[in-house]
Amino acid sequence: MGALSWEFFTTDPTVVPFAIDCLRIVALGFLFFAFGMVVVQAFNGAGDTTTPMLINVVCFWFIKLPGAYLLAEVVGMGPRGGFIAIAGAYSLQSVIAAFLFRRGTWKTRKV
Repeated sequence: MGALSWEFFTTDPTVVPFAIDCLRIVALGFLFFAFGMVVVQAFNGAGDTTTPMLINVVCFWFIKLPGAYLLAEVVGMGPRGGFIAIAGAYSLQSVIAAFLFRRGTWKTRKV
């Protein structure tokens, strides 16, 4: 078995610019996603599993998916709009999680 080649995914050269664009934009969102993931898991560790579920549902179903559609189709940004929506949703998830964590209501949860 030889080395893994890029042809494992696709041989279409028109995909490469989209992949590069995706990696560049979404990678910025991963910085925020990592922070948000730590804060969300802190809620879970404290026994508050409802807050992380709500944060993830809101950021995925109400921000990321509609945002991707709006930016890609309505605004006309194409795939780049989807990539920006992903990075934006990750960023918003982190901001919301940090805000709720600082409020401290998770401290009153009974396990």
